Amino acid sequence: MPLTLAGAGNTNTIKRIGGRNETRMFLERLGFVQGCHVTVVAENCGNVIVKVRESRVAVSREMARHIMV
Repeated sequence: MPLTLAGAGNTNTIKRIGGRNETRMFLERLGFVQGCHVTVVAENCGNVIVKVRESRVAVSREMARHIMV
């Protein structure tokens, strides 16, 4: 399921990163890699705030749809 459907407070493992090559590379640089644990902290104004690798990152809902957990 895409990260946008994961509930706040739930920790999930990233199964796959979809999208174009540029999108995958951008998310990888932010720390979103296959096998990594990610926790949805909150959804705010169309953004999804997540905790990944001990950092909090806000990504758009469109980007979050490319992250499969």
